[in-house]
Amino acid sequence: MSDSDDKPLRISRLQSLLRALDEQSLQNVPRLVNSLHPGEIAHLLESLPPAQREVVWDLVDPSLDGEVLVNLNEEVRYGLIEKMDTAELVSATAGLDTDDLVDLLQDLPGALTDRVLASMDLQDRQRIESVLSFAEDTAGGLMDPNVVTVRPELTIQVVLRYLRVRGDLPPHTDALYVVNRDGRYLGLLPLTVLLTSPADQTVAEIMSLDVDAIPVDQTAREVVSTFERKDYVSAPVIGADQRLLGRITVDDVVDEIRDEADRSLLARAGLSEEEDLFAPILASSLRRALWLGINLLTALLAAWVIGLFEATIAEVVALAVLMPIVASMGGIAGGQTVAVVIRGLALGHISARNARALVVRETAIGLLNGLLWSAVVGLIAGLWFGNASIGYVITAAMIINLIAAAFSGAVVPLVLQRIGIDPALAGNVVLTTITDVVGFFAFLGLATVFLL
Repeated sequence: MSDSDDKPLRISRLQSLLRALDEQSLQNVPRLVNSLHPGEIAHLLESLPPAQREVVWDLVDPSLDGEVLVNLNEEVRYGLIEKMDTAELVSATAGLDTDDLVDLLQDLPGALTDRVLASMDLQDRQRIESVLSFAEDTAGGLMDPNVVTVRPELTIQVVLRYLRVRGDLPPHTDALYVVNRDGRYLGLLPLTVLLTSPADQTVAEIMSLDVDAIPVDQTAREVVSTFERKDYVSAPVIGADQRLLGRITVDDVVDEIRDEADRSLLARAGLSEEEDLFAPILASSLRRALWLGINLLTALLAAWVIGLFEATIAEVVALAVLMPIVASMGGIAGGQTVAVVIRGLALGHISARNARALVVRETAIGLLNGLLWSAVVGLIAGLWFGNASIGYVITAAMIINLIAAAFSGAVVPLVLQRIGIDPALAGNVVLTTITDVVGFFAFLGLATVFLL
């Protein structure tokens, strides 16, 4: 059965399970829960309030616990792990792939991590500890150290015999990695090539040199960009001495892309991707309060600018009606530019070499849009209030604000990244402040000069 044919069945099971929980008819719940894929069980747990979540978690087959935990977001996962004893946690992690186990251990408190590591044999523990020593957002943090290596002088016949004796290959294995006697990476041997080559050929004769090794300290964002540009399914990870340390597979890259998209989306609202949908109200309120406070400060700054022209607004009431248009158009124009620049930074398309050209381009776009839409708004305002001067003032103010918005939208993310602040987190807040202040100051300042 294909994935597309199986999808309606999975959705039907999920709906039946939710209905049974709502009706408190638990007789069939264990069967329904354990018929789901671990990723679907994780999705279900994240969607349930805490009381129902605990009921369902207790019904999950222990053999699925590890896979379910790996698929949960950090906050929900930690809440469930807190209720597990050490023996249960060790049992849950026993069957996990190395990279999944590393992902799980990276989010555990140090004491729990030590207990899980202590339960492993020496070789596995050393392998896991080597990965945990790297930052989570680097190639070292993404890699799986569980790889199959061969020497270049071996014949295909010998390699095939070795694989038969070895038995199971690590999950997602599409190639063997060729290393010298010192463990330095030389190339890779795709399984398709291995299976279709003459038995008397050597590995050195047929190995591929097309896949470049990824430095262990390369950022996760750069790893994603490399996989996208070169269409890799997997890639080796090497240390500074060129020794093979592990591999990164495309499923890890897909997870990183999804996580980065979630981070960027939620960061714009000052939220964490790991926040539990049903986290305690007070805890969620405190998390969001800081962001609201920051936005309040920016709003007060804009209000202060408006207050400087209180007399002007009192004389020409039409200005109060038109002010939101100036600020809104600037905010939208700047937001478009910020989105383009942040995406370019994420994909590695923007560097010091082309940043100036990008700023000039975006400012020119702001100028053209400013000329177009300011003329439209100016004409409407002049006819609406029967005063051509009001039309001229808002036209000039919008041109100024859209140029400032486009320029700021290009420069602000670059500056924020340069000083180590995530542009996705702070970019829109800074931009909104700039467009509001510039827009109100230009509009009300010009009105003070030309209308009074």
